[in-house]
Amino acid sequence: MAQPTSRQQLKDYSLRQLGAPVIDINVDDSQVEDCVDDALQLFAEYHFDGVETAYLKHEITQVDIDNGYLNMDDIDSNVITVTRMFQIATNSINMFDVSYQLALNDFFGTFTPGSIANYSVTKSHLEMLSDILDPEKNIRFSRVTNKLYGDFDWSKDVNVGDYIVLEVYRILDPETYGEIYNDRLLKKYTTALVKLQWGNNLSKFSGVQLPGGIEFNGQKILDEAREEINSIEETVQDRYELPPDFMVG
Repeated sequence: MAQPTSRQQLKDYSLRQLGAPVIDINVDDSQVEDCVDDALQLFAEYHFDGVETAYLKHEITQVDIDNGYLNMDDIDSNVITVTRMFQIATNSINMFDVSYQLALNDFFGTFTPGSIANYSVTKSHLEMLSDILDPEKNIRFSRVTNKLYGDFDWSKDVNVGDYIVLEVYRILDPETYGEIYNDRLLKKYTTALVKLQWGNNLSKFSGVQLPGGIEFNGQKILDEAREEINSIEETVQDRYELPPDFMVG
């Protein structure tokens, strides 16, 4: 099938591009599986179509507070990075809280009824006060440990039953979204990886002649595959990788 929509169809497509079934491609099925896995990994890490922005909610438990971190395996194992954390408390606002009183006094001291300009300025000022009195929590996340740490006092700043909302980048599951297998770059990269494996296998028999004087030339296949892989990886980084986020202000 020229437009693969499954893992097996992508494998068959790559082998046909290399000459199968006319030519015997000396690559085991398990090796082709590894090539598909490597291609999907690059697609998820560098291609903008390989991930999506998602917002995940999580109810704080006593285990989270005792640990001092969130176990992302319990929330979503496909998350590759966490960009922001929002806290939503379940308890009501205390009107005698210092931050509440400061915001309340500031609002009524500066707001002029009927003035949109004053309202906009006052609202921006209240948001600034909120950022000062209750700043956004700093977070640290590693895909190796899959643990999300918050740089705050878990025993005081959060309570059991509070909700945490996370802004994340999540890997798209190709088994759910089969059109991923038909991505032009993914097909080329998978084929190049299979070709590289084919060249590696044949290079072990360099100089061996078959009946009729035919000689294996695995090194040539290997060199061609390396050039193709380098070209594809450069293209991914130049054209398909998401630009880095810059903090302005």
